[in-house]
Amino acid sequence: MSDLLVDVRDLVVDFPVAGPGAYVRAVDGVSFTMRPGHALGIVGESGSGKSTVAAALLGLHRGTGTRLGGTVRVGGTDVGGASAAELRRLRGAAAAMVFQDPLSSLDPYYAVGDQIAEVYRVHAAVSRRAARARAVTVLDRVGIPDAVRRSRARPHEFSGGMRQRALIAMALACEPRLLIADEPTTALDVTVQAQILDLLHGLRREEGLGLLLVTHDVGVAAESVDEVLVMRDGRAVERGPVARVLAGPADPYTRALLAAVPRLDTPRPPRGQAAAPAGPSGAASGAAGGAGEGVPVVEALALRREFGRGRRRVTAVGGVSLAVRAGETLGVVGESGSGKSTLGRMLVGLLEPSSGQVRHAGAAARGIPDGVQMVFQDPVSSLNPRRSVGESIADPLRAAGERDEAAIRARVGALLERVGLEPGHYDRYPHEFSGGQRQRVGIARALAPRPRLIVCDEPVSALDVTTQAQVTALLAELQRELGIALVFIAHDLAVVRQVSDRVAVMRHGEIVEEGPVDEVYDRPAHPYTRQLLDAVPVLDPELAAARRDRAVGPS
Repeated sequence: MSDLLVDVRDLVVDFPVAGPGAYVRAVDGVSFTMRPGHALGIVGESGSGKSTVAAALLGLHRGTGTRLGGTVRVGGTDVGGASAAELRRLRGAAAAMVFQDPLSSLDPYYAVGDQIAEVYRVHAAVSRRAARARAVTVLDRVGIPDAVRRSRARPHEFSGGMRQRALIAMALACEPRLLIADEPTTALDVTVQAQILDLLHGLRREEGLGLLLVTHDVGVAAESVDEVLVMRDGRAVERGPVARVLAGPADPYTRALLAAVPRLDTPRPPRGQAAAPAGPSGAASGAAGGAGEGVPVVEALALRREFGRGRRRVTAVGGVSLAVRAGETLGVVGESGSGKSTLGRMLVGLLEPSSGQVRHAGAAARGIPDGVQMVFQDPVSSLNPRRSVGESIADPLRAAGERDEAAIRARVGALLERVGLEPGHYDRYPHEFSGGQRQRVGIARALAPRPRLIVCDEPVSALDVTTQAQVTALLAELQRELGIALVFIAHDLAVVRQVSDRVAVMRHGEIVEEGPVDEVYDRPAHPYTRQLLDAVPVLDPELAAARRDRAVGPS
């Protein structure tokens, strides 16, 4: 139909795999349509085919050896039969895409503003000055503070959330009719996530922008789309208005998906008693109520970290003190740039404090102590692309002195199973996995040497809700068995409530509130904590719309 913005009929996508003529089916007979101004959310687990469908709308599989079937039309263009010139006109101007991983999408050598300006110049044929001005405008619109100055910064100078905002700005630069957003809020804290969702809603309302949103966060879909398409194993299992699907899902898989969503208003489930780690004599150092009562596993004393010199000096962490005991989980929440990740890196020894001290088991730490591991926010940059995932997980075992290759392979296989993968994935490489699957590999690697402390920096931000539940349950199980101490850094406040004993709220490098997790969530004392809690997405589309109207006023 001529008035359709997107028309997908019986889409089939087969990826080539090892072996002559061998393929694996990633998408199997998916069909849907979108009209101008319409918003469709595609939800499902990692590996369900969501991102593959999104990429097919822009012809991104062309030239990769991928087999495609069915028809895809976007803005009147037959994507499968389009010439290279027609695809260039389609991408950016008619339709634009925000990818899941900002680090691999931004050139590390060029300023962020220059990269956005170049996209605008290619499609709009304007002067360099006009393109630079447009770059500053869209950076400001997606919430980058001091956009004129920050437009001259390179990607490594941005936090993870700011890099994702820059990608969204790049996609919006040419004012496309369709925005394809693949996990656009994965790296964003809840307040910025709310700003971005409000921005997308405003663009749809004011300019008739169509939105195809790929997300594992059902709450984000509830706040952002008109219809939802649920995918599993490459197939569409359910589609309908978002309010109906969320209120009365018809398919058992959809019901299971919704049941796994962490709820902000649900107190932390009761915990079993955590096993205490053995002391120097081999005796357990008692653990009660899930946390050891002895010397903290890790302790921060007036930690401070500054970056830059002179007038460019920035205080990332300013005078933070905290302690985490065996079997205890401390959740750390706050907006991007609040100092959460910097604090976590100092706790494991990857960054040296400008002042203050980190103690492990009562002793001042120097460098990276034994028995500590970290799960990083970005699995792409933390996994070696030239080594199989099995070898990456095995590296800590070999570093600890294990020489029996059969034992190493068996241990790695068991770890892969525990994080929801398969032992047979040992010989696969990072690029063969989805973003969520790569994050699971990073968690398995951290678990390999049986550490006493794990600092998790956004460990489930790239995972779908069912896998989030598996991973958080795994971490809780390990605490019960081994008395591991966890520092859980995250922007998802609902997940933090489910996994944490205590929570610390950070803002501008300082802890503004700390206490038992249920107490802080149910009776927040600081206005900033209340602001964070108010920004968390809800699963009720009507409630989300009412909250948005209160924030931005009636349309």
